[in-house]
Amino acid sequence: MSPHNSSILTPRRIDDLITIYRDGLLQNTLPFWLPRCVDREYGGFMMAMDRDGTIIDTDKGMWQQGRFTWLLAHLYNTVEPRAEWLALAKHGIDFIRRYGFDDDGRMFFHVTRDGRPIRKRRYIFTETFGVAALAAYAQASGDEQAKQEAVDLFDLVARYLTTPGLIPPKTYVENRPAKALAIPMIMIVTAQIMRDVVDDPAPYNEWIDNSIAEIERDFMKPEFEAVLETVGPNGELIDHFDGRMLTPGHAIEAAWFILQEAKHRGNDPRLIKLGTTILDWMWQWGWDKEYGGIIYFRDVKGWPVQEYWQDMKFWWPQNEAIIATLLAYQMTGDEKYARWHQMIHNWAYQYFPDPEHGEWYGYLHRDGRISTPLKGNLWKGPFHLPRMQLVCWQILEELKMVDDNSRMRGRNV
Repeated sequence: MSPHNSSILTPRRIDDLITIYRDGLLQNTLPFWLPRCVDREYGGFMMAMDRDGTIIDTDKGMWQQGRFTWLLAHLYNTVEPRAEWLALAKHGIDFIRRYGFDDDGRMFFHVTRDGRPIRKRRYIFTETFGVAALAAYAQASGDEQAKQEAVDLFDLVARYLTTPGLIPPKTYVENRPAKALAIPMIMIVTAQIMRDVVDDPAPYNEWIDNSIAEIERDFMKPEFEAVLETVGPNGELIDHFDGRMLTPGHAIEAAWFILQEAKHRGNDPRLIKLGTTILDWMWQWGWDKEYGGIIYFRDVKGWPVQEYWQDMKFWWPQNEAIIATLLAYQMTGDEKYARWHQMIHNWAYQYFPDPEHGEWYGYLHRDGRISTPLKGNLWKGPFHLPRMQLVCWQILEELKMVDDNSRMRGRNV
């Protein structure tokens, strides 16, 4: 790790940011959702909320059940063993176990309030969040059944991803075969979560290695200095709307997962270089030089994007960029990342937080005006924002410890 002598992330600024992220998590974000999202009648959590927390739809996304259950158990594991968090994590696990699974072992995506299935998607993302929830809960509770369920569900995901034809294709693959960045990206972090729980980390390290290698080999395009969202089976550029589309927030999220892996491996220089390269490229594509913030979609050839929300500012790409820039600064000591972190932090905190009712708006226009006051739906819930607050709080505490130790050594010389 490089020495940190930042003119931006000074000791005082670090203390201020710790307060913003820690207190934002514990005194703002979590109290917005708890206890109002907890369904004591039917189990699980209801996330579809208006600006003031009024529940406006009682359906439940199984994605959200897994994500929030993971968060609660992870807070118990890493912040403080609060009985309330563990009890609520069990509340989520109970609902997932009872209503989350179809007969084939796959998970539903969307259910009614009382758990009757409405939709089941082709993709394996609900299952990966189920893995995360079960693994974190097993670690928190010592529940060996949950640990085995996490292992089995991860194995099911792996089987679906590696067995041709098990996941029905979305398109006529013989005419235009394709694969998405989201798969190797989500497998990195899911395997990282599993590795903390199991006795033998080797299979999960292999998934991490293979997923990182796939991103580097097939999705990173040095000729464009960009990470594509969709490519052909061997990384070919698909020169159509979908194939040219960039999602800076997704790629930046992948960047910090890779940097997190570099940190786990004792600050692996190759992975630091890889993660920061992705961040460097996608910051240039994503940062809105006119209005600020991370823009949703770009075309790798600079042509118009077909999705109508292409220039909106969603909450989650800002969250991922805040983490990635701070982590990149911690790993490299490069002042550029401290500056980028300041830029994205200041922009996001100017426009997204709701000072009256708490939490963040999810969807803004390009210039920061509120598009909808919605606080929760099938996609937005207590996940990206509280994860960002927690991860950044942890990084800053580590930076503070390094700074304090340096000062102590200086006094002892």
